[in-house]
Amino acid sequence: MDFEILLANLTNPTLLFFVLGILATLLKSDLEIPKPSTKFISLYLLFAIGFRGGQELAHSDFNSEILFSVLFGLALAALVPLYTFFILKRRMSISDAGAVAATYGSVSAVTFVATASFLEAQQLTFGGHMVAVMALMESPAIIVGVILMRQYEAALPEHPDAPPRQSLKSIVLHSFTNGSVLLILGSLLIGLIADTKQAEGIKPFTTDIFKGFLAIFLLEMGMVTAQRFSAFKNYGFFLPLFAILVPAFNGILTAFLSGFITADIGNRLIFSILAASASYIAVPAAMQMAAPKANPGLYIPMALGLTFPFNITIGLPLYFEIIQRF
Repeated sequence: MDFEILLANLTNPTLLFFVLGILATLLKSDLEIPKPSTKFISLYLLFAIGFRGGQELAHSDFNSEILFSVLFGLALAALVPLYTFFILKRRMSISDAGAVAATYGSVSAVTFVATASFLEAQQLTFGGHMVAVMALMESPAIIVGVILMRQYEAALPEHPDAPPRQSLKSIVLHSFTNGSVLLILGSLLIGLIADTKQAEGIKPFTTDIFKGFLAIFLLEMGMVTAQRFSAFKNYGFFLPLFAILVPAFNGILTAFLSGFITADIGNRLIFSILAASASYIAVPAAMQMAAPKANPGLYIPMALGLTFPFNITIGLPLYFEIIQRF
């Protein structure tokens, strides 16, 4: 691995604010970002990356690479929860295994944003269609996770106090109307159809202040990570190892396989980080409906407490190095 790139990534101001958030919690500081502000910033990040992606897509011709990229992304989102479920169900309940599998099959928009910042630091770009790929990868993992849970729970006796199961149609609809998915898809569409001259008017808002908002958001993510890390540390080494080794395996394998889809380094890194990331926004919201018996104290801390920090510190330079060499 190129240690200069690794060092540059570890000393990235946005990442250092993430570390500051962790330290603030560990030191029991009263530092706090108001919840409405955090909500606004998360909406802004999704809006900005979606709109910019739509603008890039508007200036690119639809070709076979874009089509294959979408299909490849959908395949990743479906296959990752499929194989991880069978690993997880040996140690966990069916509901927990399905929820964790869906979490790791789905993607993290914030990790995507951090990757965009990493690529910019390397003076590299990525195709606007990759924003659409990311948004479309949210739902297949949820659907696969729900189907697996339903299939393996069918033979189990229903508890009399158990809440009624949601229909698969309602789960699919909810996954697409989830706020984060709807905003990024809507922003992508608006960026795609917006008049180019008119779109220039909001460019300072979507570009110039982007990294500043990202730094504040990662500060909050650092505090949340430290608060939730203890929620699953009593489960032994299995879950922490899973939260690091499985994403690393997915990212490394995708770094190789993505070369058959595109030669663009930026696009390949996006594919790798999407395969390695885990959702802690869309999936938890969907699992509240689909798997109320699943323990969010497992899949949220796994995604946010270990997988997210691993990907933005070690994962990005690792996948980038593999892509450059192969």
